[in-house]
Amino acid sequence: MPHNLIIGYDLIPPGQNYEAVQNHIKQLGPWYKLQYSLFYVHSQVDTQTAHDFIRRAMDAGDKLAVIDARDAFVSNVPVADLVAIRDVFTKGPVYVPA
Repeated sequence: MPHNLIIGYDLIPPGQNYEAVQNHIKQLGPWYKLQYSLFYVHSQVDTQTAHDFIRRAMDAGDKLAVIDARDAFVSNVPVADLVAIRDVFTKGPVYVPA
């Protein structure tokens, strides 16, 4: 079953390995970066599996939220962003190896 994951994180010093965390997020399926630390991912994996997978790239003090979204409303978002999000959704989810 496909999941529409909203993934947000805060990386707390000392490590702050943004590249590693973002690479883990991008492996979950087609994605779109909504804000600096906020992603939308269309994934085959559930929230707990995604959370556990991303945590592997994080330090113990880092914060992570993985939410399965069923509906959304946005405002003041450029049309190009909405098109990009739609494109991620229509690509379909992919499986992430454990």
